[in-house]
Amino acid sequence: MMYNIRYGTGANVRGGPLGFLRGYIYKTGRQLDRIGDFIHEHDPDVLGLVEVDLGSYRTGRKNQTQTIADKLGHYHAYRSKYGVNSKWNLVPVFNKLGNAFLTRDSISTEKFHYFKKGMKKLVIELELENLTIFLVHLALSSRVRHHQLAELYSLVKETGKPHIVAGDFNALWGEQEISLFLAATGLANANENSLPSFPSWSPKRHLDFILYSSQIKPLGFKMPRTELSDHLPLIFDFDIEGGGL
Repeated sequence: MMYNIRYGTGANVRGGPLGFLRGYIYKTGRQLDRIGDFIHEHDPDVLGLVEVDLGSYRTGRKNQTQTIADKLGHYHAYRSKYGVNSKWNLVPVFNKLGNAFLTRDSISTEKFHYFKKGMKKLVIELELENLTIFLVHLALSSRVRHHQLAELYSLVKETGKPHIVAGDFNALWGEQEISLFLAATGLANANENSLPSFPSWSPKRHLDFILYSSQIKPLGFKMPRTELSDHLPLIFDFDIEGGGL
């Protein structure tokens, strides 16, 4: 499962600027419990979370990754989405914004890469026994996304295992925007019908992706309709040639 949970602050961004600010200032409270229950219901082996609060005032200083991992009984890895020397690490609340992986099986290796360009720079590389997964949250600027995709290609081509690239690509033109990346990497889109994932209450844009390499056999894909966040969750079932997870 890959899910942009909007820091557990809910889905309502229809209220103009105040709705946008909700994603940064509202406390999470019961909403995170609802998200955790939803995820637990689907019981993913691997969960990639985008827009996680790592312990600001909104969560009572609790790391949302740890809270959901405890509910699932999963291992986890997380990091701030900004570069080590980013000015955003000095700003309250922003310095607790990150992305995370949770996995049923133990993690062989976790690496945290940072793009050279963009406000959101983090790439988490998670290595399991038979699989490598990359989790990203790309920039809002199309020009910066172009540079980030080039760097992401350089990371992906180095892995020798079956691999998945997942995350919120902020691709305003959907798969068309990442067509060159798909051609260069040989990855396929699990969402083969290019169904939109944003906004959750009336999906119109295909922003979120799960991309997979040729050694992976797809078994199913779905995006459950829920308004727990402003994005819909993506769920991909698959097998790996020569053995599963």
